[in-house]
Amino acid sequence: MATYRDAGVDLDAADAVVASIGDEVTATWSEQVVGGFGGFAAGIRLPAGYRDPVLMMSTDGVGTKAEVARMADRLDGLGWDLVAMCVDDLVATGARPIAMTDYLAVGRIDVARVGRIVRSVAAACAEAGVALLGGETAEHPGVMEADAFDLAGAALGVVESGREITGAAIRPGDAVIGLASPNLRANGFSLVRKIVLGTLGLDDLLPGTNKPVAEVLLEPSVLYTPAVLALLDAVEVRGMAHITGGGLPGNLPRALPAGCRALIDTDAWVPPAVFAAVQQLGNVPGAEMFRTFNMGIGFVVVVPDAAADEAVAVLEAAGRPAGIIGEIEEGDRTVELS
Repeated sequence: MATYRDAGVDLDAADAVVASIGDEVTATWSEQVVGGFGGFAAGIRLPAGYRDPVLMMSTDGVGTKAEVARMADRLDGLGWDLVAMCVDDLVATGARPIAMTDYLAVGRIDVARVGRIVRSVAAACAEAGVALLGGETAEHPGVMEADAFDLAGAALGVVESGREITGAAIRPGDAVIGLASPNLRANGFSLVRKIVLGTLGLDDLLPGTNKPVAEVLLEPSVLYTPAVLALLDAVEVRGMAHITGGGLPGNLPRALPAGCRALIDTDAWVPPAVFAAVQQLGNVPGAEMFRTFNMGIGFVVVVPDAAADEAVAVLEAAGRPAGIIGEIEEGDRTVELS
């Protein structure tokens, strides 16, 4: 007589995971959450103060950074990567992220390992002010190797109708402000794995950093959402871009209206050492580096030139180093790096 366990799915382990993460997940809940932990779904009431609320959603994952984390058994930063990829996309539209769910696919449920990952998601949600309403851990025996996993999620946000940040208000002469990224975040890891892990071991020192490869590559993403929300309350913001896969050339144009281009002074900041290490180890052209990685700028806001200094001060007061890195001028909707 065959059982589900014989097929590789351990329902008891799945129940153990749910029991082990309940406190951390519900710690992200406020009185606005509707439902109970472990149910089929949970809801969230919209925050007060919206007259005509628009719900916004985003979805993303941590990509092949998960494979590096698996190899190194350094899982506790992955939740920050997941939450950042989802909620920082939302806030780039002007929306306030309010809720999130996660999806973890595994070859075999390891209760302790799954718990570490989900707890990191909950911790990042708590910092972002987002309720982790629930999620799913799916066991895929025979499809994934026993210790393989993939992590993805979806986030919900709200913005007042007419207050969305679309970039349509951007004008020539506006200032481009870059928010610093101290690391790779969760982008470009297919190239990183090929170059770095094809040359060095996880315990080797990464050139220029004096730190082990695993430590540098798996530094968790920073969250821009709290600082950007503070900025939206303080100054006029005309456009925003979350700099993920595709880098500045691939993401900033998405925030630009027709007839505007962004001139970026790449001497305005110093990229973290990890980028130079990847470039040198792989002999990667500079243009390809900027097209693949954030190169030290993880988020961009466009504000009127007269508001630029105040915007930088607000962001830095909120804990996110920032600086003026360029300007908007007339032209095709592109990014020019100089």
